[in-house]
Amino acid sequence: MTRSLLPACGIDFGTSNSTAAIHDGERARLLPLEDGKATLPSAIFFNLDEDSHSFGRAALGEYLEGYEGRLMRSMKSLLGSSLMDSGTEVAGRYLSFRELLGRFIGEVKSRAEQQAQQSFSQVVLGRPVRFVDDDDAADAQAERTLGEIAVTCGFRDISFQFEPLAAAHDYEQDIAREELVLVIDIGGGTSDFSLVRLSPERRGKADRSSDLLAHGGVHIGGTDFDRQLSLAAVMPEMGLGAQLKDGKPFPSSVFFQLATWHTIHLAYTRKSWSDLQGMARDIADVRRYDRLARVVQQQRAHEIAIAVEGAKIALSEHASTHVELDALEDNFTLEIARDTLDIAVAAEIERVCAAAHATLKLGGVQPDRIDTLFFTGGASAMPALRRALAAAFPLARTVEGDAYGSVGSGLAVTARQRYGN
Repeated sequence: MTRSLLPACGIDFGTSNSTAAIHDGERARLLPLEDGKATLPSAIFFNLDEDSHSFGRAALGEYLEGYEGRLMRSMKSLLGSSLMDSGTEVAGRYLSFRELLGRFIGEVKSRAEQQAQQSFSQVVLGRPVRFVDDDDAADAQAERTLGEIAVTCGFRDISFQFEPLAAAHDYEQDIAREELVLVIDIGGGTSDFSLVRLSPERRGKADRSSDLLAHGGVHIGGTDFDRQLSLAAVMPEMGLGAQLKDGKPFPSSVFFQLATWHTIHLAYTRKSWSDLQGMARDIADVRRYDRLARVVQQQRAHEIAIAVEGAKIALSEHASTHVELDALEDNFTLEIARDTLDIAVAAEIERVCAAAHATLKLGGVQPDRIDTLFFTGGASAMPALRRALAAAFPLARTVEGDAYGSVGSGLAVTARQRYGN
């Protein structure tokens, strides 16, 4: 294995998946983090049966096998939120969310070092253009928090790069001519854009400030699409939108908690369960209530979230899909049509397109000037999203990046530029 010439790496800590990469002096390459794969799902499972914890696919596997415990996912969404300085209870022990993120990022670092056969003291961390929309102070605090966590993981020199700009550096490694590129990075938690001028002659320069025309972003991503699909298709099967015996609507807060990756644990508190039990006598639709009670009591909402995410992915290729939801009821299957997904996420897609246009406006560039739309990010394949963006930039050609690896590779390019000789 070729050894990196630098004690530096790039880490893309993603909402859904994470990667690490190094630059070997010739080009960037991703490091395998789990089972020979470059991606490590951003998940931790605390296994109470065996008093252990696991990461990535192993974490998801243990959870789905039925071990007693807590699954934590979409941890990046905590950055910039009011929850960041709090925590949760695991096996009777308080675990701060800072410690939680530190465990995961530290694991990425450890696995990367094992694969590269060297230690890393320097890192370029990817960050969305906006951790928090319309709140510069909270956005800056989110970056500081991530940097502080990286210090606890053993990194000495820490810097940041916008994720879509990192993806642009990855794309630039192989282009043959100058292009004006809009990088579209639709990740698990955010949609980010970089408007950048790329060329073979520019790729080796450390100072690219004159080539960076604009950045933009909005806090909408794959987990938001998951939530909207869950609320539209699955949560009504558990009582969302139903009425109580007195005609009042069934309280909706628990459904929003269950449909959102990083708030699922809030539906499992003793108070939430007590409140849910207290409504039993007022329920008109007992069957749907029983499904809800089963999910909460058995703490199976992550099964639903994983199934919904799978349905969203399947609907990128098929007009409809069947989803098995034993968490609700034994042998319960739900058919979901792509139209249901398209309608559910229409408002989110509109905001993503608006953010793309705002990026061009900030850069003083008309849509017909764009040569290339470079797509990356795990949520970038959704047909409705692609149609909307293609309509917005009809003259631009489309280039597919590595959905899960372009950002990480580009961060390694940046690490080479910043920490190389």
